[in-house]
Amino acid sequence: MTDTTSLEAPVAAKKPHSFSHHGIAVTDDYAWLRDPGYPQVTDKEVLAHLEAENAWFEARMAPHQPLVDKLFAEMRGRIKEADKSVPQKDGDYLYWIEFEEGAEYKKWWRRPVAAGDDAGADQLILDEVALAEDKEYFRLGAISVSQNGKLLAYSIDDNGSERFTVRIKNLETGELLPDEIPGILSSLVWVAGDSGLVYSLANENWRTDNARLHWLGKPTSSDIEIYHEDDEGFRVSSSLSANEKWLIIATSDHETSEVRLIPTAEPLAEPILIRPREKGVEYDADERDGTLYIHANDTHENFRLATAPLDNPGEWTTLIEGSDEFYLTGVDLFRDFYAIEGRRAGLDQVELRYYDDPDRIEPVVFPEASYTAGLSDNPEWAMEKLRLSYQSMVSPATVYDYHVADRRLEVLKVQEIPSGYNASLYATERLEIAARDGTMIPVSIVMRKDREPGGPLHLYGYGAYGIAIEPGFSTSRLSLVDRGFAYAIAHIRGGDDLGRAWYKAGKLESRTNTFNDFVDAARALIERGYTQAGRISISGGSAGGELMGAAVNSAPELFGAVAAHVPFVDVLATMLDESLPLTPGEWPEWGNPIEDKAAFELIRSYSPYDNVKAQAYPPLLVTAGLNDPRVTYWEPAKWVAKLRELKTDTNELLLKTNMGAGHGGKSGRFESLRETAEEFAFILWQLGVEE
Repeated sequence: MTDTTSLEAPVAAKKPHSFSHHGIAVTDDYAWLRDPGYPQVTDKEVLAHLEAENAWFEARMAPHQPLVDKLFAEMRGRIKEADKSVPQKDGDYLYWIEFEEGAEYKKWWRRPVAAGDDAGADQLILDEVALAEDKEYFRLGAISVSQNGKLLAYSIDDNGSERFTVRIKNLETGELLPDEIPGILSSLVWVAGDSGLVYSLANENWRTDNARLHWLGKPTSSDIEIYHEDDEGFRVSSSLSANEKWLIIATSDHETSEVRLIPTAEPLAEPILIRPREKGVEYDADERDGTLYIHANDTHENFRLATAPLDNPGEWTTLIEGSDEFYLTGVDLFRDFYAIEGRRAGLDQVELRYYDDPDRIEPVVFPEASYTAGLSDNPEWAMEKLRLSYQSMVSPATVYDYHVADRRLEVLKVQEIPSGYNASLYATERLEIAARDGTMIPVSIVMRKDREPGGPLHLYGYGAYGIAIEPGFSTSRLSLVDRGFAYAIAHIRGGDDLGRAWYKAGKLESRTNTFNDFVDAARALIERGYTQAGRISISGGSAGGELMGAAVNSAPELFGAVAAHVPFVDVLATMLDESLPLTPGEWPEWGNPIEDKAAFELIRSYSPYDNVKAQAYPPLLVTAGLNDPRVTYWEPAKWVAKLRELKTDTNELLLKTNMGAGHGGKSGRFESLRETAEEFAFILWQLGVEE
C-alpha cells in the first residue's frame, strides 16, 4: 500500500525547448513529457512523472473515498443490471443485446423469427463478457452479421489504442474462422454473397486512407485495396446502401466529401463516382430503383435533398430545398417511403415522405415540448414500423415503434431505474441568454422543483465539430441534482444545435465565440439568480476540455470546480505536428498554422496551454489516457505541469492518467461509472456540498 502521508504535488522538471514558425518563437519547457518513442511510452522519466501524478490524485482523493463509494452505489443503483434491448427483426432472426446481473459487458443474442416465443431457440452469437475476461480494457468495435445469417464478423480493441483486430465466427458451429485482420479502424461490410469483407486499415499515423477487400479463407497479405485516398486530411469509410445492393465508399474531412458506389455483388467493379469533391461541399447518398437520393449542402448550408439518375449521378435535381428554418441532418430510405431527420429551432424532427407523392409529409409528433428523438435500429428495406428513440432532461430513455400506416407511436420500453425515479419532482427549462456580441445562446436546465435559488450549478459544454449536445436524460446527473444542483447544458456555437451556421460561427477564425458563449452563459446564470460566482462547477471532454481550459484562463473567478477530461489543450503544438494521427484532418476545423500565419496567431491566442498565466485558478480535476490516439496523454500532462508552475492559488490540481486506456477512459459500464463518481465527488468536495 502506498504511503501517502509524505507525498507532495509533483513538480515537473523544466527543460528549455523552443520552436519557431512565421518568425515567431514559442517556448515549451514541458515538451519532454512527450515520449520520443510514441505511440510506445517507455521513457522512465515520463512514466515516473505520470505515476507520481496518479499517486498524488489517489492521496488527495483518499479522504473522500467514502463519498466516491456512495456516489458510485447511487449511480449503479439507477442502472437495471439485468437488462436487455427490445428485439428487432432483421431477415430470419430477431436480434437483441443483454446485460447480466453485475456484468460490465453485454451479450449479443438472436432467435429465429419462426421460433416465436420459444426461448429455447435463443442463440448467443457474441459474448463480450468472455472476450473481456482478464483484460484491463476491452472495447467491441464493429459487429456485422453476414446477409445469409451464417457468419459474424467483429473487431475488438484491448488496450484503448483504437486499433482493432477482426475475427469471424461461424454461427452454425460456433467456431472461429482462421481469418484474422489486425489494425483496422472501420466498419465491416459483407459483399459478394458473403464471401468477402470490406474494411479499412489504420495506417501508421492512425488514419484510414483505404478501403480493402478480404476474401474469406485467404491470407490478409492477399487482401485487395479497392480504394485509396491520397489526401492525408481525408478519412475513408464504407457502408451498405439501404437496399443492400451497393457498397458505399465515402471519403471526407470536416468540410468536404466524396462518395462512390460499387455493386455489392461485384466488389472489384469500377466505382461509380457520384460527384467529384469540391471544397466546402459535403454530401452523402443512397439509391432506390435507379435513382440516387443525395443529402448535400451545396446550395444551402442547412442541406437539401436532391435526386439524380444512377446513370448520370452528377445531374442533381432538388427534391427538398435547403432552409434557414429547418436543418436537414439526415435521410433514410426504405422501400415504400423515406424518413428525414432534422432540427427546427434546435428541436429534433422526424418526418416521413413518399416517393410517389412529394406533397405528402407526415411528421412524427412527440409528447413533450423539449426532447431529443430520432430513428434507431431499422435494418430492413421493407419496414412497416420504424424503431425510434426518445428522451428529455426529465424523461428516461424510451423506445418506440412508429406504426407507419396509422401514424401511431407505440411505447416498447421505458428505461427502468431500479432505485426509483419520480419525474414530477423535477423541472426543465430552456433559456436564451445574450452573448457579448448579442447572439442569443440556448441553455437547457434541469433541477428539482424544491431547489433553493442561488444554489450550486453544474454547467456542461462542448462546442466543436458541429456536434450538438442534446437535452437528454442522465441517471448519473441525478446525484448532483438531488443534492441541490441545477444542471445546465450550454448550446454554444461550434456545435450545430441551431443549424450549420451555428457550427461555422464557432470554428476557424470564429473559434473564440465558443469560449465566450460558455463564459457568458455562466455569467447570465449568475445574473438571473440560478447560482452565484464560485458556485458553478463545469465539465467538458476532448474539444470540450479545450473549452474548459479557455474558460479558466479567461474567467477563473466564476468557477468553483472544473473537470477536464482528456482535454485538447495543447492546440498550437498539435496543429503544427502533421505526424500526429488527427492533425491534417483537423485543419479545416481549427486552421493550418503551418501554412497560415493568421491561423498560427489565432490559435496561439486561445490555446489553453499557451495561455496559462500567473493568476488564481479554480480547483481542477484533469484526466488523460496513456494510449489515447485522439488527445495524446502529454497534452493534459503538460497543461497540469504548467499550471502547477504558474498558478498563484493553493486550490486542488489533480491529474489522473489511465495507464491502460485511451480516449474514452475505462471500459465497462460500471468501471466508467466509477470515474464519474470520482468526478462528482471532487465537485461536491470543492463546492462544500459533501455529506
